[in-house]
Amino acid sequence: MSASLLSERFSPVVIARLIADPATLESALDAMTAQLRDTPVPVARAAMLDFCGDVLQVEIAGDDMATLRAAMDAHFPHSDAIIARDAIRVPDVFVSDMDSTMIGQECIDELADFAGLKPQIAAITERAMQGELDFESALRERVGLLEGLEEDAIERCLAERIRPTEGARALVETLKSRGCRTVLVTGGFHHFADPVADQLGFERVVGNRLEVSGGKLTGGLVGGITDSGTKRAVLEEEMGKRADTAVSMAAGDGANDIPMLEASTYGIAYRAKLKARAAANGWVERGDLTSLLKLLEIPEKDWVTG
Repeated sequence: MSASLLSERFSPVVIARLIADPATLESALDAMTAQLRDTPVPVARAAMLDFCGDVLQVEIAGDDMATLRAAMDAHFPHSDAIIARDAIRVPDVFVSDMDSTMIGQECIDELADFAGLKPQIAAITERAMQGELDFESALRERVGLLEGLEEDAIERCLAERIRPTEGARALVETLKSRGCRTVLVTGGFHHFADPVADQLGFERVVGNRLEVSGGKLTGGLVGGITDSGTKRAVLEEEMGKRADTAVSMAAGDGANDIPMLEASTYGIAYRAKLKARAAANGWVERGDLTSLLKLLEIPEKDWVTG
């Protein structure tokens, strides 16, 4: 099935690509098709993409993304997907969160464990991720609790605790090989983000800086705060350097990622909190980050995994 032909069949059109349990995919598709049949947005076409037996593409005529999204949530709740209003293609810019997205941990929580403060700091982190606390005040409160921690605890934490999310390097390196600009933007810290970016292949890093004096954390920060507004601004800055037809993709899991997800062409919620999941038009909940390569129609033989 040719994606380029699909976008020409209807004007306008909403296109969804998804990866779901193959054992129940056909019955779930039948149920979703039946649900949408008598609505203003019936399924116009549904078929597996030729290049890969895992990806189902569904099209509806019109512009009602919300109705298709609701039907997919009902019938494919545990899936990986992207929904778009045009033919889905490899992005020109990819901006991603770090903690619990490109890596499997929350760095400040792991660092707090070295200081014996993990329960207190993790509780603040969770409330901030759920959108219950102002990000900047929550960040400063958590950093303040780390006052006096030896700076070398960060290196030990990186070596012992921090691990890339499965598929992260393949995703970043493969997108770069297709000419995509890759940026890691985190509300966490350069002490962690810089080595993570080097390991995964990101070309630019934006994050917060911990203040250090005499080899110990002071409990303060240096410079401005990287928050939800910064994340969106970085995405817009990178897109502003490209043609009006450029496509962006952003990935994140928490409330402070929402503006970035909403501003991107493909906003991907990676095993995300409910508010971030609701704000996104794509998600990864079933597979690893290489699911995004399949959804972008990049054959596995072309993935950069070294």
